[in-house]
Amino acid sequence: MTDNNLWFTEQCEHGGSAFGVKIREHLHSEQTEYQRIDIYATEKFGNLMTIDGLFMLTARENFLYHEMMSHPALFMHPSPERVVIIGGGDCGTLREVLKHGRVTHALQVEIDERVTRLAEEFFPELCIANDDPRAAFLFGDGIKWMKEAVPGNVDIVIVDSTDPVGPAEGLFTEDFYRDCHRALGSDGLLVQQSESPLFNMDLINSIHKAMRSAGFADVRTLFFPQPCYPSGWWSATMAGKQSLDGRFREQDALRKRFDTQYYNAAMHKAAFTAPEFFSKGLL
Repeated sequence: MTDNNLWFTEQCEHGGSAFGVKIREHLHSEQTEYQRIDIYATEKFGNLMTIDGLFMLTARENFLYHEMMSHPALFMHPSPERVVIIGGGDCGTLREVLKHGRVTHALQVEIDERVTRLAEEFFPELCIANDDPRAAFLFGDGIKWMKEAVPGNVDIVIVDSTDPVGPAEGLFTEDFYRDCHRALGSDGLLVQQSESPLFNMDLINSIHKAMRSAGFADVRTLFFPQPCYPSGWWSATMAGKQSLDGRFREQDALRKRFDTQYYNAAMHKAAFTAPEFFSKGLL
């Protein structure tokens, strides 16, 4: 696939939009037990991974998603030691989590091992923490793992999943969130990628409702740009077993000893500021 006019484009039918990147080469394709994975070399966005024909990540802008899925929660928990990532097979979220010195154990539960192995090959910059002694990997069903988790033994759960279809559909349910609530300690936080606030308000409302019904005391959505995803604007929804008010360790964020490309203390506070249409549309 070396046609100079070749583009990879994802059409979002319900949003009436599309996003495309110019491709230099089709590097890899395979059908796993769970999904089809393709890797492309693009002209401006570095390597691109798609799953079942949809954008998953590009080398150029994945930092937006990985940083905002991890650092806001880690700087809101008083002592984030034990973190579980459900999904996250590209290992970018794991890399960001392990930048925090307080973390003593980070378990990544990914159903499809091939996502991780291909990330190691084509996105090695995302996998630099894979050999960290605090990192652990389980290739299996995250829903099953959470149902069987020891109660109160996790500080933060990050659900770094694909869209709520196929293998990921069960990660957006009240039953799953209830299992997360049981696994979390008293200060525990749950973070779930929650799609586009512009295109998926119904889904975000259902997430809020399900998290509250599962027993979480406070639920809030944060926002960040993500050019390769439908609408170019994405969200994560955070739930706390206790109120999220006053939880931000702002001074620690201001003095963080690691590099980021998007996240900082000011961006943290801005990310939780909801636009008017969102506030009015949240049931």
